[in-house]
Amino acid sequence: MPNSVRTTFDRAHWQARLDGLRAGHHVPGAALAVLIDGEIHELASGILHRGTGVEATSDSVFQLGSVAKVYTASLVMGLAEEGRLDLDAPVIEVLPEFATVDPEATKTITARQLLSHTSGLTCDFTDDTGRGDDCLAKYVEAARGVGMDCPPGTAASYSSVGYNVLGRIVEVLTGLTWDDALRERLIAPLGLTETMTLPEEALRFRVAMGHLGPDPEPTAVWDLLPRNAGPYGRVLATAGDVVRFARMLVDGVAADGTRVLAEETVAAMRRREVEVPDKWTLGSDGWGLGLSIFDWDGVLGFGHNGSSIGQRSYLRVVPEAGVAFALLSNHGTTDRLYTSLARELLGELAGVVLPADFAPPTSPPSVDVASFVGTYRREGVIITVTDTDGKLHFVYEFADALEGIAPPIEADLVPVSEGVFAGMNPMFGDDWMPVLFTELPDGTPCCFTSMRVAPKIA
Repeated sequence: MPNSVRTTFDRAHWQARLDGLRAGHHVPGAALAVLIDGEIHELASGILHRGTGVEATSDSVFQLGSVAKVYTASLVMGLAEEGRLDLDAPVIEVLPEFATVDPEATKTITARQLLSHTSGLTCDFTDDTGRGDDCLAKYVEAARGVGMDCPPGTAASYSSVGYNVLGRIVEVLTGLTWDDALRERLIAPLGLTETMTLPEEALRFRVAMGHLGPDPEPTAVWDLLPRNAGPYGRVLATAGDVVRFARMLVDGVAADGTRVLAEETVAAMRRREVEVPDKWTLGSDGWGLGLSIFDWDGVLGFGHNGSSIGQRSYLRVVPEAGVAFALLSNHGTTDRLYTSLARELLGELAGVVLPADFAPPTSPPSVDVASFVGTYRREGVIITVTDTDGKLHFVYEFADALEGIAPPIEADLVPVSEGVFAGMNPMFGDDWMPVLFTELPDGTPCCFTSMRVAPKIA
């Protein structure tokens, strides 16, 4: 590591940077926790709710969104470590009721594929199956008829459905609800006193409200997710508790020395299982078992991002440097705040040089776009790509159960390289959105957006 890397944390400096960046990017409130030299430092800035003016503090609770998947993966890996689950055996051996629209896929999908987003199961299927303890069982049954993004093992396509199946596996093997399994097997052993899964549990805490828009306004509702979304998207926590959990993923041990997972188990979670073509949405180049894997010019790291309505979460860990941080915010578009802060934090504390922000080159290459024109389809989404004088126009519409949830996303696509394009849309602020065109192993053309595969249908 470079000699310029610091091993101490200048609290006043980083508080000033958090305050300045938060205000500069129009984010109402944010919480930051940083692990360095074995100590966790917790900071906060701004307000939790623009309507009430309640101050954000280090003990404020935010929605973690998809960072919840890391917690579910840890539960699954613990069961595998105990010999109660074979990651490479078909899921139906543990969950006979599991099924997909493809009978052959049903027979072969494994827990390893679910963990690494290579099962082919889709992402954007929501079905409120109630508040009862059987909500996950009902969800898995409801998902039986949902279309797949691609055949198992052919591509990495981000899948929330897959993580709900994993959550149900946890329930079957432990005899507990997913919520209770998380409490007993992770939250309690790790001493995470400010981590929870249910909205009513959050009432004891200072809770962040989501905000949207360039002049941020509180969202109309605090949470859109049903109870069954827990395994893929419903963990609530302080930034400090997220880092306490993440520290365990380095050596498997809680702060008090309690062994939670074997060192070999967490090492397996951090090992790259599959590379991903979209290396910009998360800034990573692959998936491990529940973790996004980063390689910053030879410095290895892991983490995850998450979003809920008007809230964003970011987790990054650099094991070699003993550095981790969690940034939680109550604004729906916080990537610029994250990028600026992460570039400084990881550079100064871990010697990491983050890649440049995704954007088209000043002089875009000339690309023959004819083969990319068409209609692409996956569960909940229809993507239409048209060509006007050699320039692609992209329309992303919600369909099926998601129809009407939000207006279509439209963007003109600018070539970055052969098959990789950048789209600008006002709802993303001034951030460029990566859109990739590639093929599955069987030759089927597909469009990658937000790490999800949509095959071409016309």
